[in-house]
Amino acid sequence: MKPRAIRFPQDTLPHDTIIEWWYFNGFLTDVRGNHYAFMDCLFRADADKVKIPYFKNIFGAGKAGRYALFAHSMLADLGAGKTWKDVQNISLASRDTFTRPLFYANYIDPVSVAGGFVAHEMAEIAPGKFHIKTETIDLLLESRRPVMLEGGNGFISVRGRESFYYSLTDLKATGMIRVPGAGAGRGAGTDDGWVSVTGRSWMDHQWADTPYAKDRWTWFSIQLENGMDIMCVEYDDGKGKDRVVDILDAHGKASHVSEAAFSSGSEIWKSKTTKAEYPLAWNISIPEKGITLTTHARMHDQEMIFGAINYWEGPIAVAATVGGKKVSGVGFMELAGYPSDYNFLLLAGKKVNARVQQELAARVKRFLG
Repeated sequence: MKPRAIRFPQDTLPHDTIIEWWYFNGFLTDVRGNHYAFMDCLFRADADKVKIPYFKNIFGAGKAGRYALFAHSMLADLGAGKTWKDVQNISLASRDTFTRPLFYANYIDPVSVAGGFVAHEMAEIAPGKFHIKTETIDLLLESRRPVMLEGGNGFISVRGRESFYYSLTDLKATGMIRVPGAGAGRGAGTDDGWVSVTGRSWMDHQWADTPYAKDRWTWFSIQLENGMDIMCVEYDDGKGKDRVVDILDAHGKASHVSEAAFSSGSEIWKSKTTKAEYPLAWNISIPEKGITLTTHARMHDQEMIFGAINYWEGPIAVAATVGGKKVSGVGFMELAGYPSDYNFLLLAGKKVNARVQQELAARVKRFLG
């Protein structure tokens, strides 16, 4: 891949690369002051090159350029300590997905079709304005700040892996979420659990010609109350580590640094399913900018399991010092590539997994004609 300028709205659309994702997270509040957090991510992958084994069973090997979609989302009720996760191991897209001048995707989970499905949507309905919809969220998101171009120009290289990467770090959020079991008594809700909310969101869009299959990264999106937004990541390929830090200050001025120190605290959460151990508290120092960050997870069981891949994704609280002044904030953390004893085929059962793959393959074949 060669660096070039990011172009809008063209680069919000999909690219012919091995892997690409459109990712949103955010914090929401209802009229009664209940607090929530959400994440919604749509992935597009070259089924032959991305090195996700069961994709080849579904799509067939040797068919580079056949793109698969899959989607992960979650909603957390921070007060109640509950999380609802939705992992689509493969997603079937509508015929008009990716055909419009602005980014548009409409997709379903084929496994849920028999029991009745909910159409998911992720779309840019106007420049810098998005609609995202899953089984638990239905939100309008409108950007209020300049775009953050990671690496200074929207192109980064970590341990030889190159990618285009930009973020919208401050999106005004309005809409509704579905809190299972909440009923009409939870805020301005309905009998089936829909609650009106407002809040603030973050959007990432990244695409690369690398499968990222076996590497580890510790990633943060951070929004401080002084108006500063920070993306920081430590990337580990097993032979060395690279760090990337991008910052927008309160006035929207961007800066990029590659020197930062990441250290985990003593709080560890061990998954009962995968046996993976995730450090839930972190200290991050960015000396060049006079910034120190201390983060801790708002929820523990935030593990997402996608086939043979497991990762931790969830909301964090942040205590920072910026230029000697203390400031608080919120954010999201993603811990990927942390070792586990999880064997998807063993735990799911080889026969059950085979039937699922056969059914998915049949439905994909029918869908693709």
